[in-house]
Amino acid sequence: MNIDEKLAKVCKGFCIPGTYISYELIQVGNVNKTYRVKVLLPEGREKSFLVQNLNTYVFKHPVQVMDNIDKVTEHIRAKHPNDIAIHFHHTADRKTYIEDGDDFWRMCNFIPSTTFNVVNDLNVVRNAGRAFGAFQMDLSDFDSKLLFETIPNFHNTAKRFDALEQTVNADPMKMVSSVQEELQYLFSVREMACRLTKLQEEGKLPLRVTHNDTKINNVLFNTDTGDAIAVIDLDTVMPGLVGHDFGDAIRFAANYTEEDCPEIQKVGVNMDVFQAFTEGFLEKTAKTLTPMEIDTLALSAFVLTVELAVRFLDDYIQGSPYFKTNYPEHNLVRTRCQIALAKDMEKNMEKMEQIVKNCASAMK
Repeated sequence: MNIDEKLAKVCKGFCIPGTYISYELIQVGNVNKTYRVKVLLPEGREKSFLVQNLNTYVFKHPVQVMDNIDKVTEHIRAKHPNDIAIHFHHTADRKTYIEDGDDFWRMCNFIPSTTFNVVNDLNVVRNAGRAFGAFQMDLSDFDSKLLFETIPNFHNTAKRFDALEQTVNADPMKMVSSVQEELQYLFSVREMACRLTKLQEEGKLPLRVTHNDTKINNVLFNTDTGDAIAVIDLDTVMPGLVGHDFGDAIRFAANYTEEDCPEIQKVGVNMDVFQAFTEGFLEKTAKTLTPMEIDTLALSAFVLTVELAVRFLDDYIQGSPYFKTNYPEHNLVRTRCQIALAKDMEKNMEKMEQIVKNCASAMK
């Protein structure tokens, strides 16, 4: 069965009326395969939907992933009945997924919009901060105990380091000798990078319902106005720390380059972007955050940058079974980019902390 036949079957399984026409492969994303599918409706007009084939190597419990997503999206839709929101379609037996051999399919509404990998417009950055902050606030009254931990220890930085150490010792692809410089830096900052995990284990940072993958390209923007429409890519929604969401967003948005830029000399933290995102995020969240959460926001950007470098390098040493790659050294390039960004964040940490302090004071 070719991909057109598979997608037509998926549309039928999700009870979409009309006739399947064609698909376009969406290139954004490192994990799942995403297709924009066009359907000719009975009344004669075309309509687009998004269909995804979930990566079950990454998400070992895909049914739990969809259970989380269904609960969270419906909770948000109930709060904003007149706004555009992500909605996942159901099968005839009310499932939000279709299992077909090795394929695990889901389907949601397509929202005409724009996404960004690199952003120069500070208003867009500020709106992204508002979007992720509003996402957390919309779920502030949602019982996190109702959510599965779909990827255990996803942002447990200490365990990410432990996993890297085990991979280094095993050296399955005989690559460790070629990445000694990267390993030396990462293990030199291990204690600093694991501070959020330690504070959470000590009960000093509360668990909240968090997105856990707050790259700016996971926000849909109005093409004309630059306003945020919706937060997408909810596979990792589960209990987490506010710093996980803030830090990952900064890691992605405030870098002068894309996260896989091979020109390391161009990498660095854009302080204007850092400030704009911080303003938007704290506008929505400052009144509800604890002093310790606010005090560790700047640190969280460094933590999440180092954590991802650890993950990219771990995957590279294993032969890249986790992240999608475009060439053999892709994960190593990603690693080096994140390390360069982390080093620049260390240099700017005091400035970042002062920006957070000033923004939090202004919003309270």
